[in-house]
Amino acid sequence: MARLWRGPADQPRWARPALIAVLAGTALLYLWSLPASGFANEYYAAAVQAGTRSWKAWLFGSLDSGNVITVDKPPAALWIMGLSARIFGFGSWSLLAPQALQGVAAVALLYGAVRRWAGPAAGLVAGAVLALTPAAALMFGFDNPDALLTLLLVAGGYAVVRAVDAGSTRASTRWLVWAGAAIGVGFLTKMGQALLVVPAFGLVYLVAGPSPLRTRLLQLLAALGSMIAAAGWYVLLVELWPATDRPYIGGSTTNSLLELALGYNGLGRLLGGNGNGGGGGGGFGGAAGSSFGGATGLTRLFGSEMGLEISWLLPAALVSLVAGLWLSRRAPRTDRLRAGMLLWGGWLLVSGLVFSYMSGTIHPYYTVALAPAIAALVASAGRELWRRRESLTARVALAVMAAVTAAWSFALLAGSAESYAWIRWVILVAAVPAVLGLPAGAGRLRRVAVVAAAVAALTGIAGSGAYAVATASTAHGGSIPSVGITASAGGGPMGPGPDGRGGSTGGRPGAQPLSMPGATGAPPSFPAGAPFGGSGASGPGGGPGGGTGVNTELAALLHATASTWSAAVSTSQSAAALELATGTAVMSTGGWSGSDPAVTLEQFQAYVAAGAIHYYLGGGQGGGPGGGSGTSSAEIAAWVAANFPATTVGGQTVYHLTG
Repeated sequence: MARLWRGPADQPRWARPALIAVLAGTALLYLWSLPASGFANEYYAAAVQAGTRSWKAWLFGSLDSGNVITVDKPPAALWIMGLSARIFGFGSWSLLAPQALQGVAAVALLYGAVRRWAGPAAGLVAGAVLALTPAAALMFGFDNPDALLTLLLVAGGYAVVRAVDAGSTRASTRWLVWAGAAIGVGFLTKMGQALLVVPAFGLVYLVAGPSPLRTRLLQLLAALGSMIAAAGWYVLLVELWPATDRPYIGGSTTNSLLELALGYNGLGRLLGGNGNGGGGGGGFGGAAGSSFGGATGLTRLFGSEMGLEISWLLPAALVSLVAGLWLSRRAPRTDRLRAGMLLWGGWLLVSGLVFSYMSGTIHPYYTVALAPAIAALVASAGRELWRRRESLTARVALAVMAAVTAAWSFALLAGSAESYAWIRWVILVAAVPAVLGLPAGAGRLRRVAVVAAAVAALTGIAGSGAYAVATASTAHGGSIPSVGITASAGGGPMGPGPDGRGGSTGGRPGAQPLSMPGATGAPPSFPAGAPFGGSGASGPGGGPGGGTGVNTELAALLHATASTWSAAVSTSQSAAALELATGTAVMSTGGWSGSDPAVTLEQFQAYVAAGAIHYYLGGGQGGGPGGGSGTSSAEIAAWVAANFPATTVGGQTVYHLTG
């Protein structure tokens, strides 16, 4: 215990206790109000529930335990949440606690990476900045894949740092292989987005690695092989598994995980098309483009919701990158300051430019992947500038970092509707003497520089920290949640539906997770009269259908069934809401938009003949065809309507298929 508290002998005595305090604070921030979000994104929560009932559903990331169709992302994030739910029982805590703990682990790894090249103080600053980034506070309390992706990216960066520091070729190769494996698993988490850090990882080792150039190239090939192996085994498994014996790959057009990676989740994200909405398209009920990140261009990361989630320290990070590269311009090849700038700066520039100019679907919370790079840049360059504070150039650079951060924080808060936006005046008033004191703090005025730097650091993190705390204390649902307490247009607490492609399956703000049927077999409890598939009762700021519930009578009807699927609907968001509400498997015949050819009419007819589907829900978002005429889901809906009598249960059209 004493060794754990003391830490390595080469660290100051205060470093390890301070790290423990930062990690404990991060855990408290991310965990303390976690259950308020219920199941958060019901689309992924339903897949986790399915994985607790079928190992095949867990393996493939199926939306339902009957294994008709998967979610439209690879399942690595679902694997972790699914194992947690199997061990502790399916509920809000077992679903979301792993996400929060991944945030704590990301902070710890970022500290370790920055500490090795910039010292423990910089590592602590980087960890604290990451923890207090609003996008991180949002995603590390949510069941989207971005939490695991961010952790894996930080783990890869840490492994690259260790590879550069390794004392032997064998050790550096081993760490590079681990870095490649982390990116490979990241591909199984969110596909192509994980690859955006690869250029920075390769560049920093190519420039600063300890081995001769030829050896460094061979080592990077080994890392590439590790990355391909870590991702390729699962892609190969899915491609070789008989299609008739596994679920349809949601989001793909050819029932192929590889095609999903190259199409909808690949080029479709970058160029548009393949089911992706345009980046500058209209938002849900608000400003144009608010739901999909705004218009393309260099200002995208600073605008609207994206700005609130990630841009608080982005200007300072860019200044830090320029300053760090200038300070290391004449340094040896293996200089650690330059290596850090290449690693974190390359990460930020490549990912930031892709996010800024991609024309397909992009949501503000994607930017959580930028948070580690921003935090590391500010901490690393800031520490080096402070170390050289006897130089007027270094003090001026620190003052510029403080000034742009305070000014941008003021601007963000001035455009915010939050009740705590008044702190912008505190930031502005406190920042003025700090900015003026930094250049003047030399010689006999050193203490002035110390005080000015402390005030600048506090004002620099105040706006971001306030938003992060507010975000962590607020319930969020749907799949385009926004930071803070007051929801922004097109998303927010309990905002629009999974992946932003229309609709919502968000829960109720502050609602406790719906109780799953237990040993008593009693159906879960729901708000009386809350319709399924209609407009529903929307939570504050929610998008269309935000906060909708499931009608009590309809839920009880489906809960009482014993067939493989209690019901079938045409779209996955409807199926997910029903699965969580009833504790039964619900078939989605057409995936998210109703256009996926997950089930053909002939297959559906065979399921009905075998008595495997009890009901079909039609009409509206709750079950009507979402893919337009000519899709298999539309054909199924038409066949059901022509051959089975319709009844109305809780305002929903229900067809009884087993009578």
